[in-house]
Amino acid sequence: MPVPSPQRSDIGRLPAYSGATVPAFDRLPAHKRVWRDTAVQARLPGLWKLARVKRALVAAILTAVLAGCTSSNAPPAEGARPRIVSLIPSLTEDLCAIGAAKQLVGVSQFGSGIACAKGLPEVNDASSVDAEKIVALHPGLVVGIPSQARAVSALQRAGLKVSLLRDDTYTDLFGDITKLGSLSGHQSEASALISRLRERTKELQASEHFARRPAVFVVLQTNPIWTVGPGSYISSLISLAGGRNVVTALPQTYAQFSGEALLRLQPDALLAARDAQLEQSVSREPWRSLLAVRAKRLLIVPNPDLLYRPGPRYNEALSWLIERLRPIAR
Repeated sequence: MPVPSPQRSDIGRLPAYSGATVPAFDRLPAHKRVWRDTAVQARLPGLWKLARVKRALVAAILTAVLAGCTSSNAPPAEGARPRIVSLIPSLTEDLCAIGAAKQLVGVSQFGSGIACAKGLPEVNDASSVDAEKIVALHPGLVVGIPSQARAVSALQRAGLKVSLLRDDTYTDLFGDITKLGSLSGHQSEASALISRLRERTKELQASEHFARRPAVFVVLQTNPIWTVGPGSYISSLISLAGGRNVVTALPQTYAQFSGEALLRLQPDALLAARDAQLEQSVSREPWRSLLAVRAKRLLIVPNPDLLYRPGPRYNEALSWLIERLRPIAR
């Protein structure tokens, strides 16, 4: 009997899994969110119209202010390495790893916990960018991801250099390091880092010696069920670690998945970060009917960043996965 198709998602990426960790509520498509205040519901059309007018007015004023600020900035000295604002934690880690930490002048709310970025001004969260604050830092470069294009448009109109880098896949990880090396003036350090990372990956893979490739299902969220497709960064980690993503097709990189389809797949193990709360859900269906749950094959990553963030620490996640897949692969 064919496996039921997974449910389609109406978004192409989830900010949480590109390094900008956000609460579970903010990972869901807008139409899935529940409004509980009926009075607010009744006023929504008018509120939205008012919000659009306010946003247009604020954008016009902000553009004028930013243009005035940037026009007074002295141009950077020729050959000088730029001051950098990083809007994504994974890119912040990349910059630190190639020796550009001292050039960082601003980071995202979710990147301020990175050791080399501690104490730096926080200039954005998962949904907004403080353009005025960024301009005041006089950066020569702002880096982020394509989904932030609208949020950084005011910075671009004001004349700031903005570079948006894809970080969806394992291949993107190395492309980002190379690009950041070029943009920051650390080309040789970026090349050396990539060589070290690839060499370490080869060493870890050589240690696998698996008899078979265990089937793994990634749990991003339990109710509703969200998982990753075969082209995702997390799926690549599983493959590098000697396993295989049991989900072979999804309409999006991240999407909802039906409980019925999961029961028919019966993966060897479930992989999740602690914040997915999988352990609290295993007493409910469909989880309790999975053989992986009965065999206690729950691979719970204690640090979500290791699983979600495509950065220079990926070999730590790879080593962790190999050690936990080894007993299953016998």
